[in-house]
Amino acid sequence: MRNRILTLLLLLISTSVFAQNIDIRILRSVYSPHDLKSDPFMKFVSNSNNYMVVGIPITVGIVGLIKHDEKWINSACQIVVANAINLGATYTLKYTINRDRPFLTYPDIRNKVNEDSPSFPSGHTSSAFATATSLSLAFPKWYVIVPSYMWAGTVGYSRMQLGVHYPGDVLGGMITGAGSAYLTYKLNKWINKSYARKHE
Repeated sequence: MRNRILTLLLLLISTSVFAQNIDIRILRSVYSPHDLKSDPFMKFVSNSNNYMVVGIPITVGIVGLIKHDEKWINSACQIVVANAINLGATYTLKYTINRDRPFLTYPDIRNKVNEDSPSFPSGHTSSAFATATSLSLAFPKWYVIVPSYMWAGTVGYSRMQLGVHYPGDVLGGMITGAGSAYLTYKLNKWINKSYARKHE
């Protein structure tokens, strides 16, 4: 039994080291310590995240109130709930895993924006993907889905170019955000079905 535990621990450590090596290699192929012409745009996209996460559900809700459309109002609420679930999941993972940012571990990585929370998963990426997925599930049209995911993907990429996240952090953020949105969507459908059954 003791040998099995030791073998498992060695396997986990070696997998973690291997994954870390891949993570930093990919990051170094994306990141440059020099100021790039695209850096200001990446900072703009990164900073747009909080405004979009708040602005999109407010806009959807206002349109719903103006149109007296319950679907739009419900969709706005769904985006808010998805982001609340995502926020809880992201910060639980961040402080449980407590991974150092790449610029704290590797001297050749310079942070181009200030960040002080743990690295995994990327909070900007998770909230961007929670918003994009919620919006795409609520309004499943190509002209909603394509721009939503293009913006969310650019937010994730910007976090690597700015030196504040590993690719693994961004991938973790994508999964956490999209998963939170999908869970909220399914939960909302279940609540609506239960409510409809009770009032038949």
